[in-house]
Amino acid sequence: FFFSTPNTATMGKYVQAQRKGKSPIFKSHVRTRKGAVKLRSIDYAERRGYVRGVIKDIMHDPGRGAPVAKVQFLNAYRYKRDTELMVATEGMYTGQFIYCGKKATLTIGNVLPLRGVPEGTIVCNVEARVGDRGAFARGSGCFAVVISHDEDKGTTRLRLPSGGKKTVKSDVRAQIGVVAGGGRTDKPLLKAGRAYHKYAVKRNCWPKIRGVAKNPVEHPFGGGNHQHIGRPSTVSQAAPSGRKVGLIGARRTGRLRGVKKLGQDRD
Repeated sequence: FFFSTPNTATMGKYVQAQRKGKSPIFKSHVRTRKGAVKLRSIDYAERRGYVRGVIKDIMHDPGRGAPVAKVQFLNAYRYKRDTELMVATEGMYTGQFIYCGKKATLTIGNVLPLRGVPEGTIVCNVEARVGDRGAFARGSGCFAVVISHDEDKGTTRLRLPSGGKKTVKSDVRAQIGVVAGGGRTDKPLLKAGRAYHKYAVKRNCWPKIRGVAKNPVEHPFGGGNHQHIGRPSTVSQAAPSGRKVGLIGARRTGRLRGVKKLGQDRD
């Protein structure tokens, strides 16, 4: 019998977008980071009254634009202290007492359920679901605004930093104030060295080479005598991996013309 040997020479290359899912070199650089930033785990004391904590330190967290606060609480059940890492809000200082719970006062840095926060209040590190310890408005300089409360449904409407609106349960907790470190993006990076160090502590995502600047073997938009895409930049959601680059499943393309419709104007 004659057996044909399969052709072992593989042609082409994996596109970088495909390697990002598989290759270990694109993982986040977490070795020097301080830890996850969260609210306290919700307990009886927070549901019924309040708990007092003291800010021990305000630290820089590598790879994060906002500083983090190390807050110490007395454990309610054992003779020990619990240390939490929380989002630092503007105006926080070491030695400051902060209060978490239903009966805490409306002061910068305190953690309250949204039910006890008046409309128009600026909050940050808001939970998406009760007890998830913080999901929205956590980046440097970010804040959400409490728009309205619906007493009958037990929900609260928020305006998020993106401009969109979100309805959450009124029992979710939030910190009062604006996340510290605002205005970070106002100063230009100016040189490649600064961008290099900025992303070195985040993950391997810089520098980004454009698809049209590559060879046809490396990217669907590569090659040609001029740097041009040569095909639609939009691509189907069902396209095979390797072809799925550009504007994936785009509803619309091009720049927004006319009056800019913000998320807050939509409804």
